[in-house]
Amino acid sequence: MVNGNFSLKHILGLKVRDLRMEQDLSFQALSEQTGLSMSYLSEIEKGKKYPKGDKIIALSEAFGVSYDYLVSLQVSKKLQPVVNLLQSDFFKEFPLEAFGLEPQKIIELISVAPEKINAFITSIITIARNYKMRGEHFYFAALRAYQEMNDNYFPDLEAAANSFRKKHASLLTVPISVNALKDVLNKDFGVKLDRGTLPKNDTLRDLRSFFNAEGRNLMINRGLTPAQESFLLGREVAFQDLNLSERPLETPPQREYNFETILNNYKASYFSAALIMPEKEVIKDIKKVARSLKWDKAMITELAGKYRATPEMLMQRLTNILPRLFGIKNLFFLRFVGTDDFSNYQLTKELHLSRSHNPHSNELNEHYCRRWLAIRMIKQLRSTSKINKVNKLLAGAQISKYYGTEDDYLCLSLAFPNVSNPRESISVTIGFYIDNGLKKRIKFIDDPSIKARVVNTTCERCAWTDCEDRIAPPIQVERESIQNEILTALNLMSSLKM
Repeated sequence: MVNGNFSLKHILGLKVRDLRMEQDLSFQALSEQTGLSMSYLSEIEKGKKYPKGDKIIALSEAFGVSYDYLVSLQVSKKLQPVVNLLQSDFFKEFPLEAFGLEPQKIIELISVAPEKINAFITSIITIARNYKMRGEHFYFAALRAYQEMNDNYFPDLEAAANSFRKKHASLLTVPISVNALKDVLNKDFGVKLDRGTLPKNDTLRDLRSFFNAEGRNLMINRGLTPAQESFLLGREVAFQDLNLSERPLETPPQREYNFETILNNYKASYFSAALIMPEKEVIKDIKKVARSLKWDKAMITELAGKYRATPEMLMQRLTNILPRLFGIKNLFFLRFVGTDDFSNYQLTKELHLSRSHNPHSNELNEHYCRRWLAIRMIKQLRSTSKINKVNKLLAGAQISKYYGTEDDYLCLSLAFPNVSNPRESISVTIGFYIDNGLKKRIKFIDDPSIKARVVNTTCERCAWTDCEDRIAPPIQVERESIQNEILTALNLMSSLKM
């Protein structure tokens, strides 16, 4: 085997196709020379068949190459970039089947212009290295694409969570208790809850949990809320019930993992949210909130309390239900993290179901627009914790009007302390593109108490001169302006008649 996706038969197929095209042979001509049927030759080229020795000899004689060349990993200079790419760690770890891709289709695409494709991939790798991007960045991007492709809704996981809930009477109540989940884990899977070991290791103070596979212990750190514990226990149920063996053992993940592990972690998290927040019950709650004519932040915070869900789980769960079951697909999800350093915020998680919304995460040390409700609420929470020594859940709504466009978004945000790291506060936001369809579905959207603000992506890319919240100059706008002036001058020079 070359790797998990590609094998020797794929390499042989590449060689046969390359030799046939190079010698301008049709399938019929090659069939006549080798005695092999055209359909069989086609399957060889597609990597579906690996012929026996006598058939390989017939092919070698027809092409005028050695038997050893056809059965080895040695390839022509033209095909070497293709093989290099197929043997790379990326293709080794990436589960093409999750995206409905067949290895041979990838091979056919790459082999059309191998030098150009290889140059393209090499360029991406070089850019990634320059921006200190690791392999897992690509895998998380692929996961987001996978979620967006499916509207972030997975019926098989919904069904699995619902089926598991029905098998256990203790899980039919809302909210599900931590003890009920603990008992199910122990009785069904032999997994015990350990609250004492992890807190003893100060080095691991920022971890929320660790699964000791050998001892069948789920270690939980101190200071977690009941909602966080419920989520972690529900996720462990998923790992066990769905037999997801490739998984991160620690939360949050601290090591670099392949795509299969990252995907399984997402599946387990989805299952946990579906278990704790049953689909049918959530649908009823959404309908009730959407019918309200007035915005009330309690509508959101009370939902978190009803299910004993973390703020992030609640908002993520809404991104599961709203697109597929309510037809609200033009939405995005953002997760910001901030500290007492009000000049620095990180966008640590994002999902854009229409694939067109801003902001996107930025690794260029640019400053996200401070006019976003998500960032203002983190600042408010950090200030409140310093002055009043109180850390609590904040909720808010804002109409975000993108500068220079006609795009308006209804943004609902929750901000809360990071109990695993008191130095941080977190906000999660769902943004809905405002059109007539959304106005019909969400009645409180016209409530005048929801303030409208002009927003942009980052200060460096914003040309709005009247912004009172700017904290960095518009250097990217200036660079684009200078470049446009140069191009205009060059065009004028080209039109001069000498």
